This record gives sequence, C-alpha cells and structure tokens, in this order.
Amino acid sequence: MKAQCLPFAQIPHTTRLFTDFLAYPPNVRPFYPHSPHLGQWLKTEASALNYDPVRRQSVSTILERQNASWDASPQTFANLSRLRRGAAAIVTGQQVGLFGGPMFAIYKALAAVKLAEEATAAGVDAVPVFWLATYDHDLAEVNHTSIPGPDGLLRTLTTSSHSVAGAPVSEVRLGEEILPVVEEAASLLGESEASQFLRESYRPGETLGSAFARFYARLFAVWGVILLDASDPELHRVAVPLYRAAVEQASEIDDALLARGRALDAAHYHQQVKVTSSSVLLFTLQDGARTSIHRRANGGVPEFVIASERTTEKLSRAELLDRIAGVPEEFSPNVLLRPVVQDYLLPTLAYTGGAAEAAYFAQAGAVYEKILGRVTPLVPRFSATLVEPKVQRWLRQYGIAVLDAFHGPDALRQTLASRALPADLQAAFDRANKSVEDSFSSLQDALSKLDPTLVDASQTGASKVRYQLDRLRERAMAAELRRSEVVSRHADAISQALYPNGALQERGIAGVYYVARHGTELLKSIYDSMRTDCLDHQILEL
Repeated sequence: MKAQCLPFAQIPHTTRLFTDFLAYPPNVRPFYPHSPHLGQWLKTEASALNYDPVRRQSVSTILERQNASWDASPQTFANLSRLRRGAAAIVTGQQVGLFGGPMFAIYKALAAVKLAEEATAAGVDAVPVFWLATYDHDLAEVNHTSIPGPDGLLRTLTTSSHSVAGAPVSEVRLGEEILPVVEEAASLLGESEASQFLRESYRPGETLGSAFARFYARLFAVWGVILLDASDPELHRVAVPLYRAAVEQASEIDDALLARGRALDAAHYHQQVKVTSSSVLLFTLQDGARTSIHRRANGGVPEFVIASERTTEKLSRAELLDRIAGVPEEFSPNVLLRPVVQDYLLPTLAYTGGAAEAAYFAQAGAVYEKILGRVTPLVPRFSATLVEPKVQRWLRQYGIAVLDAFHGPDALRQTLASRALPADLQAAFDRANKSVEDSFSSLQDALSKLDPTLVDASQTGASKVRYQLDRLRERAMAAELRRSEVVSRHADAISQALYPNGALQERGIAGVYYVARHGTELLKSIYDSMRTDCLDHQILEL
C-alpha cells in the first residue's frame, strides 16, 4: 500500500479551528489544553488519571456482559481483563450507522487500537474502547448507507425499521424488513466474508445498536476492540452523579459555556453547538421520544421544563433530581455533556476523533472543567482516501491527482476535457497564449517609452484577449465532453470514488464496501500504514 500525505488545509471545507488545532499555535491552546500528539503528554496524563476502583469494577462487569452478548473475541475479553485490572482506555465512538456506517467509523476503531498499542509500548497499559452512540435519536442519520454499484455510482440502501418518532435508536428493533436490504447489500458487495458478517449481524430481533456491535465485534476481533452500548440502563445508573451535576450546576455550566462561546468568537473560530441561557445538558424520555430539558426562573426559583409535541411538564430542581435517581435510564446527555459522561464511566487517557468532534471538544472543555476538573486530551483520528487500481489508472491517463477530484464533478469534467483535447488543438491554444503574452509584452515596452499612460490601456487589451482565448478553450472542452461520452463517464466515476456527493470518501461510502472488495486483510494493511505522528489526510493507493 503506497501512502502520501495531503494537508487538511488543502481539503475543501476544513475549518480554521481544526487546522489550527493540528498546528497547535498559542491562540488555539485555550480551547485545547493538550497538543494533538499523544507522546507529548502521555506519561503526565496517565499519572494524573484518577478513576474510582469501585466504578472500574462495575463498568468492567457491564462491558463483559455486553460484549459477551455480541459474541466478542477472546482478544476482546483479554482486553476487558486488562481494563478490570487497571488499564487506561483510548476511546472513540460513532453513531450506529446501517451496516457499520461510513469508512471513517472503521478508521476511528483502528486509530483507537493504534494509540492504545503505542501507549502500552511506552509503559502506559491501555485498551481500545468504541462507544456506540445508541441513545442518539436522529434515525434519518443512521438508517441508510451508500454502496457503489457495478457502474461505480452510489446506491443508497435504507431500512424502514423504526420506533416512536424521536426515540433513541437503541429502541429501533429490526424485523423481517431488514432481510431484503441485507441481500441487496450482499448483491452489491458480492459473496465475501464481509457479506456473511452482515447476515450474521443484521437480522430480525436485533436493534440498530446491537447489529452494529455484532458487526464490529467480527471486523475487529483480532484487535480486541471493546464495544460499549451507551444506552445500557446499568451504565445510566453509574452515570447518575453526572446527570445530577448537570442539573445542580446548570447555571454555572451555562455561564461557562457562554463565556467559552464568546472566547471562540473573539478568536474568530466557529461554535459547533448553539448554547443559550436556558440550556440544560440533558435529554429525557417523554412519550417515548428523546426530549430536551430547559431551565427558566420562576419567581427567582429555577424551574425545569420538558416540552414534547403533546405534553409540557414543569419540575422543580428537587423533583427533577428525584426522577434522575429513580429512573436514570430515562435520561441521557446532550452532545456537550456526552464526552464528560463517557470519561466519567471510563478511565479515558485520550479520545480520538475528527474535525467535528474537535469543534465539540473546544466547547465541551468548559463542561469538563466544571464537572470533572480535568479535560480529556483529544487526538485526531486517522483520515484517508483509498484509491483503487482502476481509479489509479484513470488518474494516470488524464495526468491528474486525487486533489483535483475535491473541487467537485463539474470542475473535474472540465479538467478531464482539457486533458482529453486533441494534442494539435492543445498545442495551438498554447501557441496562441504565448503569442499574446509575447506580443503585448513587446507592445507595452514600446508604449512605455512613447507615453507611459498608454501602458494601462495595453494591459486592459491583453486581459480581454486572454479572456476570449480562455472562453474559446472552454467551448472547445465543452465540445469535447459532448463528443466523448467516455470522458464524462470517467469524471463522474472518479468523483463518486474519491469525493462522493461533495464530501470526503470516508464520509460518503460504507466501510463494508472496501472490506468486501479487499478482504479483512485491508484493515491490517491500513493499520500497518498508520502513523500517529502524521496528522495529515492520507492518500492510500491499494
């Protein structure tokens, strides 16, 4: 596997906050107290990690039960034993997308394994943990996936499985309707080990979360990735102190988040989450749907409001705390509290995630400080674009690079058409351009001696001629596209393979597609090529 680096600054839509985090200049450090490089703070953070031994035993027992239910590998149970005995955790996580989600979810798991291995080799025993975000309630984000068809164009596969609108995805149980979707995926993927994994995992009776867990337990069996279902009622009971803190310190947390938002604005960075003076960082279940909680003053006394489409409930602080104590499984953290809950439940040495998570962490740091008194270090996850042999041949044929595909299909069609123009026509345009430059250069020299005020007019004339030549070249390229259907097809296929729907490949194409085509050995090859000291996007030629 041949690898090359592509700095994130060259990738469209990358935020300034993320590129600055990777470079780690002084102006970004108030939002990230640790550098993005594990080795710079590993030993210090490990020695400062304070994890209650009783909580360690409770959480280890829950994780052993969960992973046993998904038929986890012996390597996973060996890692669970290490966790129980005192190992730290390198954590990552993701929504439970259909059929394992996009490729970047696989990269996350591999990055957690790699970082845990490096920490252990440096003398800090660590195990990889993958957090399944099963209490998320946006079903439309996880009930589908995209797999290329034989023509290279993406097919979107969707399950009709559902629960109450707005319910956590852990409540979405698969029925018979999942079977034809699995077979459609298998027909696109071909008969392979990955297709068999899908059949064993996505079956009637499973939930979207448990099916995802079964699939990943098989994909990452050799590495012993520990999977964690965040919706487990027993984990909610362990998390009660954090839920209470979100209510008891709601005003102080809100003030800290609003101040953090102002600081981000002042530094010209964006805020990933909108925070208001009535925010409470908890959801609860109301009529089966995950419903936000808001805070307001009622005669100077804080009152908490839970409003769904059908009902509105008002609770005092004491009443809300009593409910949390009685039915903690009906509560869950929002996106800014979630990482704090995660790192209360686990002895987290570091979290590995992408640009969006880095933006969340810039704000969530204020919550960490208020509740835990420490901010978990963030390490950028591995990020890559895979270039398969057929696409490599097209890139060589047209003399273009992967980055050319990142400007969208229309721009790529123009680029390919320009490269596909007949050689004599290309040469004629080049000669015409050179002639214009040479002629106007000589003309400007002569005019400057005669009357310097005429130089500007000559430059304007040159610009108009260049414009007309460029327009003529564009019309020639459009004619070439009309004449050559092959060029247009190649442009579309390259775009779909490398930058589908205007996003990085890792976000647009199901990871199972690549595993099915290249076998589970592909994961080992990617793992071997990963370098945690390189924070760039990787271009991997298969």
